[in-house]
Amino acid sequence: MLVIGLLVTNLLLTFASENQNNRNMKTENPFIFGKAAEGHFFTDRTEDTKRLTANLTHGINTILISPRRWGKTSLVKKVTAGIHSPEIKTVFIDIFQCKSEYEFYHTFASAVIKQTSSKIDEWIETAKTFLSNISPKFSFGPDPMNDFSLSFEWNPKDNTETDILQLPERIAQKKSIQLIICLDEFQQIADFADSGSFQKKLRSVWQHQQNVTYCMFGSKKHLMENIFNDKGMPFYKFGDMMFLKKIPTEEWVSFICAKFQESGKSITASQAEKICEATENLSSYVQHLSWVVWYKSDETVTDKNISDAIDDLLEQNKVFFQREVEQLSELQLNFMRALANGVSNGFSRKEIIKEYRLESSANIQSIKKALLKKDLIDIDGQEITINDSLFKLWLKRQRYYE
Repeated sequence: MLVIGLLVTNLLLTFASENQNNRNMKTENPFIFGKAAEGHFFTDRTEDTKRLTANLTHGINTILISPRRWGKTSLVKKVTAGIHSPEIKTVFIDIFQCKSEYEFYHTFASAVIKQTSSKIDEWIETAKTFLSNISPKFSFGPDPMNDFSLSFEWNPKDNTETDILQLPERIAQKKSIQLIICLDEFQQIADFADSGSFQKKLRSVWQHQQNVTYCMFGSKKHLMENIFNDKGMPFYKFGDMMFLKKIPTEEWVSFICAKFQESGKSITASQAEKICEATENLSSYVQHLSWVVWYKSDETVTDKNISDAIDDLLEQNKVFFQREVEQLSELQLNFMRALANGVSNGFSRKEIIKEYRLESSANIQSIKKALLKKDLIDIDGQEITINDSLFKLWLKRQRYYE
């Protein structure tokens, strides 16, 4: 009887534990922000996924163009994670911190070596074999398999640059594989000293590689367009240019409603639309606002949950928005005010100039150029919009203009 009792007790404890785990799983926030949305956090982009997958698996260099927070990085990671061929390997490189050619080469070489090998001795052998003219030196951290840095002597007189830029092709040839090199924040190279010459170096080497495919994307749309869409630039027609669009409201609504339901909560379609409206469908903001709404709500979402979540999100970002405003001239701020209030074209009209104190139509072009350089606006034909939907909403709520 004692044995049977112990068995029953263990079964009950196991059952209770499983139920608790299930409840914990149900109460986990089903949204994500602050990093790339991968796996079940990713939604839509069906056609973009098909096109990018086809390009990268067939050796077509690809450039992704869109404003910030539209999900470029998430799309690239989703596509590369879905490529399961043993003959294709992906290298992901973020060059946001690179401020010079030297830093680019350093970051590029380290990432290629690390992500194409899985053993320390193979890293060292690869560096010695293909970067022999550079005298590479490795420094390892507490976790040598994931923490290492590569340094080398810099001598512009030798073939250092070419050796590093050829590194992916030589590794791919040696291993009989195809490499996909994903370069995030690629627009950073536009700020390098003598950027034009540097871009020529990259193009002159990369365009002849047969075993490497490049995918470039970045968070500053106008700079990416200048690099790849200007006939006078070295990277003109380097690959297929994909101009991403926003995920449509209906896709977001079904995603948001499904995620709430899966986690044991409910939200109406009209409430999900309010989330999309407040964020203007910007992927990272939709996820972030949905996360806050979920956190604030009980089993059923209320309209107050959504309005409170919007207020919280604006408050969280207030210090960043204030900093942006402090860096604007009076005319630039007045122009942003007009955009926040729904004006998207016709800025040279007398009534617009008068209402928003833009002084004269002669100022408009210089204002647009300055705001574009600051990456605060996007220009699509005759339409001008604010890149950051929350910044737009925050500006609209301010009263110091009047």
